[in-house]
Amino acid sequence: MSSKAKDKKTMGREGQERSRRTIRRVLRSIDKYRASVLLSLFLAVVTVALTLYVPILTGQAVDRIVAPGQVDYAGLVKILAKILAAMAVTAASQWLMNHINNTITYRVVKDIRTQAFDHLERLPLSYIDSHPSGDIISRIVADVDQFSEGLLMGFTQFFTGVMTIGGTLLFMLSINPLITLVVVLLTPLSLVVAGFIAKKTFDMFRLQSETRGELTTLTNEMLGNMKVVQAFGYQKEAEKRFDAINRRLTGYSLRATFFSSITNPATRFVNSMVYAAVGIAGAWGAIQGFLTVGQLTSFLSYANQYTKPFNEISGVVTELQNALACAGRVFDLIDEETISEEKPGTEELADVEGKVNLEHVSFSYTPDRRLIEDFSLDVRPGQRVAIVGPTGCGKTTVINLLMRFYDVDSGCIRVEGKDIRQVTRRSLRASYGMVLQETWLKSGTIRDNIAYGRPDASMDEVIRAAKEAHAHSFIMRMKDGYDTWVGEDGGSLSQGQKQLLCIARVMLCLPPMLILDEATSSIDTRTEIRVQKAFARMMEGRTSFIVAHRLSTIKEADMILVMRGGHIVEQGRHEELLAENGFYAQIYNSQFAVS
Repeated sequence: MSSKAKDKKTMGREGQERSRRTIRRVLRSIDKYRASVLLSLFLAVVTVALTLYVPILTGQAVDRIVAPGQVDYAGLVKILAKILAAMAVTAASQWLMNHINNTITYRVVKDIRTQAFDHLERLPLSYIDSHPSGDIISRIVADVDQFSEGLLMGFTQFFTGVMTIGGTLLFMLSINPLITLVVVLLTPLSLVVAGFIAKKTFDMFRLQSETRGELTTLTNEMLGNMKVVQAFGYQKEAEKRFDAINRRLTGYSLRATFFSSITNPATRFVNSMVYAAVGIAGAWGAIQGFLTVGQLTSFLSYANQYTKPFNEISGVVTELQNALACAGRVFDLIDEETISEEKPGTEELADVEGKVNLEHVSFSYTPDRRLIEDFSLDVRPGQRVAIVGPTGCGKTTVINLLMRFYDVDSGCIRVEGKDIRQVTRRSLRASYGMVLQETWLKSGTIRDNIAYGRPDASMDEVIRAAKEAHAHSFIMRMKDGYDTWVGEDGGSLSQGQKQLLCIARVMLCLPPMLILDEATSSIDTRTEIRVQKAFARMMEGRTSFIVAHRLSTIKEADMILVMRGGHIVEQGRHEELLAENGFYAQIYNSQFAVS
C-alpha cells in the first residue's frame, strides 16, 4: 500500500473516530431532556403503529367489495370509521411529536451556544490573539445553526423512519412471511448504499464548514477595515482572496452535495426493486390462492411505506453528517483550554494603595523568541511611571502582565506585597483603570458606555465624569444627549470622541491604579492639553502607568522607563534622562528636531 493510501486510510479512521466522539457529546447534551425524548419516542410509536394499521383496514375494506352487488356496506362503514379515527389520532400525535422535537432541538442548541459563549469569555487572550475572530463567530453562529437543522431533521424523521421500517416488517410478517422474506433479502442494498455515502459526505461537510469560517473571517476583516482597504486600493486583492476561498467553498459544497444527492436516487432504485418484487410475488400468491386481493393491496401499501423511510433516512444521514461536522467545530472551541482556575487559597485584593513590584520577570509570546528578560521594577504608591521605547520593545506587554492577561514565564509581579497569581483576577483588574489606544464602545446609549464599569452610577456622576474628560460639550450637541444611541464600536462618532468616552468611563470608576496606553493618541492637540490636566487631577495619589510615543505627554512623570529589546536601558526623570544624552535623548530630539 502506498504512503498516500495509508495517509488517506488513517485520515478516514480519524474522521470516523471524531464523528463518534461528536455523536457521544451530542447524546450527552440531549440526555438533559430525557423525559421529553421518551415522550417523543412514545408518540412516534403511536404515529407509526396507527399509520401501519391503516393499510390493514384498507385491505379489509377491499375484501368487503367482492363483486358487483356483493358489497358489505355495513362492514365497510365501520372500517371507514376506524380509518378516520386512526388518521385523526395519527395527525394529533404527529403534531405533538414535532412540537416536542422542535423544543428539544432548540433547547439543546441554546445550551450548546450558551456553553460556547461562556467558554469563549474564559479563553486566554493568547487564543483570541492567535485565531481569526470571523472563524470564532462562524462556529458560534453559523455552525450551531447548521447543527440545529440536522438535529431537528434527525428527531423528526430518523426515529419514525426506523420504527416504520421495523413496524412494517412485523405487519408484513403477520400477513405472509414468504413475501416478507423477499423484502428482507433486498433491504441490505439500501443500507450498503447509505453507509458508503455517509462516510464520503462527512469529510466534505467538515471541510465545507471550516472554509465557511475562513470566508466569514475575510468578510469580517474587510468590513471592519473598509477605509484602509479603499485608501490603499486593496479591493482587487481582497476580491482575489475572496474568490479563492469562495472557489474552495464551492468545490467542497458541490462534492458534499454530489455525494449526498446520490443517496436518494440510489435508494429509490433499490426501493423500486423491492416494490416490483413484492408486486410480482404478491400477484403470483393471489393467483395461487394463498393471498387475497385485499391482502395484496395491504402488502403493496406496506412495500411503499417500507421503502419510503430509506429515502428519508438517507436525507437525514446527509444532514446529520453536516450537523456533526459543524458540531465538531463548536465542541473543538468548547474543548479549548481556558484560563487557569484560581488556585486554592486565592484571596481578594483589598486596601490597594498602589505599591507594585516586578521581580526578575521574563516573558515571551512564543518560546523561540524572547521578549522580556529579567525585568525588575519597584513602584511606590502614587508614582507616575512612564514607559517609552521603540515599537516592539515590550511596553504593551508589560501592561498585559500587570493586568494578568498573560502570566509571566518566570519571576514574580506583586501588588501590595502579594503575588498577583495568589489573588483573584477580578479583584486585581478592578484595582486598575485602563484607557487603551484602541477604543471600544458597545451598542447602547452614551450613558451606558460611560457607566460600563459602574452600571449603578447616577446621572450626575456620569455627567461629572464626562465633563472631567471634556466629553460633555460634544455629547450635549448630539440629538438625544446622553441618551443618544451609538452602534457597534461607536457608530458614526469620530475616533477622538470615542476616545473621550473611554476616558470618561475610567473617570467615573477612579480605581487606585491607572494604565494609560497611548490614551490621548486620537485627540487633537488642544483637547489633549485639557485632557492632560484632567489626567493630572485623576492621577493625584494614584499609581499610574503611562505608555506613550509622544514624549511631550510624559514630562511630568515621576519615573520614565526607557525600554529596548525587553530590557530597561535607562531610568529617571525627564530632565535627568535628557542630561544623560542617551537613548531617551535621541528619541526626544528626533521628535522635536527642527528641520
